[in-house]
Amino acid sequence: MEFTDAYKQTGPCCFSPNARFLAVAVDYRLVVRDTLSFKVVQLFSCLDKISYIEWALDSEYILCGLYKRPMIQAWSLTQPEWTCKIDEGPAGIAYARWSPDSRHILTTSDFQLRLTVWSLVNTACIHVQWPKHASKGVSFTKDGKFAAICTRRDCKDYINLLSCHTWEIMGVFAVDTLDMADIEWSPDDSAIVIWDSPLEYKVLIYSPDGRCLFKYQAYESGLGVKSVSWSPCGQFLAVGSYDQMLRVLNHLTWKTFAEFTHLSTVRGPCCAAVFKEVDEPLPLDMSELCLSDDFMQGNSEDASEGHFGVRYEVMEVPITLPFQKPPADKPNPKQGVGLMSWSNDSRYICTRNDSMPTALWIWDIHHLELSAILVQKDPIRAAAWDPTCTRLVLCTGSSHLYMWTPSGAYCVSIPLPQFTITDLKWNSDGSCLFLKDKESFCCASVPLLPDSSEYSSDD
Repeated sequence: MEFTDAYKQTGPCCFSPNARFLAVAVDYRLVVRDTLSFKVVQLFSCLDKISYIEWALDSEYILCGLYKRPMIQAWSLTQPEWTCKIDEGPAGIAYARWSPDSRHILTTSDFQLRLTVWSLVNTACIHVQWPKHASKGVSFTKDGKFAAICTRRDCKDYINLLSCHTWEIMGVFAVDTLDMADIEWSPDDSAIVIWDSPLEYKVLIYSPDGRCLFKYQAYESGLGVKSVSWSPCGQFLAVGSYDQMLRVLNHLTWKTFAEFTHLSTVRGPCCAAVFKEVDEPLPLDMSELCLSDDFMQGNSEDASEGHFGVRYEVMEVPITLPFQKPPADKPNPKQGVGLMSWSNDSRYICTRNDSMPTALWIWDIHHLELSAILVQKDPIRAAAWDPTCTRLVLCTGSSHLYMWTPSGAYCVSIPLPQFTITDLKWNSDGSCLFLKDKESFCCASVPLLPDSSEYSSDD
């Protein structure tokens, strides 16, 4: 792997959809870099500190949310002199997003009073009253023709279907939820999945004309759904719950065909490989090393830390995973499937049970079995699949990057001093991996996997 130098950042960072550019917030400045040379392509100055960044789908425009103002500024990569500023006045702006045509910006006001569609073509604006959420509750079809927006009025949840061409309301229908959490179109645009708040376990599948195709409720009298995700192929719907189980539904009958349990003790028979992160002393040649007295009086802990790397060790079952029981008297317990992500070929799905934050589970959907468990020393911060092949990368807030393929797992040390990875993301073609520290970032180019995927844990 090859790594870039570390660059400064103070907030959100985002790849362009065409994978060519990386936008980075540095206080009130928006820095756009080329992902090949990492030279600065454009530099824009905003009126306040940047809280949010989002590229338009055509990678030509980019918006910056200045939520302290509150205000939105948009910029053009090809026309640097072009500017756009959106200010809702007393209504405020809680969130902003692009429409699929890259020529409209949707903003949600404070207290969810209204959602406004702003046109960059003719400066027209259209309002949708009472959106349910600020950053959630809006989903576009993959072809970009329609938008589904969650609204709430008279203590009832509704779905508004809008045309993304004219922004006229095509239909409105009520949904059978107590407090709708979010909404998402299926990858083939044939159905809409809606799920309720954690207080009520309810997953609803609706057709675009408002017919309820299926209602799924795994259990009652307990905290319900925590995460929902469509597989990229559109054939599977994964539902992660507070009962620490992952359930997968099929798109033909909407029935559950797989239930995966996250147990704190993994026993045999088990065909999954269990990789545990362990310290590994680094070989040092001490024959020509001379230490001064000043150095010997330094921090012995810092010196000893530099003599260790990490590696994965394959463990035998049974194995007991570190488990944290959440307190019963506090809200929002850290339990259940909080992190969930599909591989690009829809064969694997990785999950993290929040009461076992150091373990990442990788499930094989084709064989309906556990494929691997990665047991880390620190809680897992983020995990992301390579968009071009079956390769998973994760980080734990340490100076190491961890990777898994069906052939094994391995650890990579970051060659930058004092750099700890708190977040990561791929660009769309898999050529660049973004690694974020608290106040800096770097990028890595990851070698392509061979066709035979002959990786081993020793690589």
